[in-house]
Amino acid sequence: MDARIAAHAPATLSDAQAAALPLTAITAWELLFDRLRIPRTPEGADTGNAPAADAPVLLVAGGAGGVGSVLIQLARQLTCLRVVATASRPATRQWCLDMGAHGVIDHRQPMAPQLAAMGIGQVDHVASLTHTAAHLPQYVELLRPQGQIAVIDDMPVLDVVPLKRKSLSLHWELMFTRSLFGTPDMDRQGALLAEVARLVDAGRLRTTLGTEMGTISAAHLRRAHALLESGTAIGKVVLEGF
Repeated sequence: MDARIAAHAPATLSDAQAAALPLTAITAWELLFDRLRIPRTPEGADTGNAPAADAPVLLVAGGAGGVGSVLIQLARQLTCLRVVATASRPATRQWCLDMGAHGVIDHRQPMAPQLAAMGIGQVDHVASLTHTAAHLPQYVELLRPQGQIAVIDDMPVLDVVPLKRKSLSLHWELMFTRSLFGTPDMDRQGALLAEVARLVDAGRLRTTLGTEMGTISAAHLRRAHALLESGTAIGKVVLEGF
């Protein structure tokens, strides 16, 4: 392990709770601050109250997943964004609210009417964490001109031509880019993990551990994969070493 992309774990978490965070925290942090370039609020600023009426809106698609669970928290704790997540079941809706989302809509239903019911006509940023190709036409409709879409999932083809009319920008996030290419700023990943650990120990962020599957074994791995493939997992699934 390259020391530049590692940091001490939060002192207040168990090993399993801490293990749920690093990959998703790096992805969420880079998406929010490096790709979308959302400004951070000043240290000590109160971000816990209701957002300002003119606050930019971030739509987190797939808010109850591993990355979404961290992204909601980072956006709520460190920015002035109005955070709206998508989730389709009562348990996942509540999880998103517990993570700090100001509101939740159902991605299995048309999104525009649900946002309109919340008083939101257009959104400024979309973090598309799953099924991007299927939902892209709605994102183009929902985004205000010159808005941004950040994407982490894989698909054979993504037609971005519809983004042109509104001058929308598309941003890919892959947490392995810096280490794969040995970029000069690799040490930023270690620094952000240290910051995440500090925020956890300060009580501002929480673990996104959703399910513990016991120790690593073939049987437990099969159970974990079955849960992920079912599409009903919440947060991060963790298996522990022997």
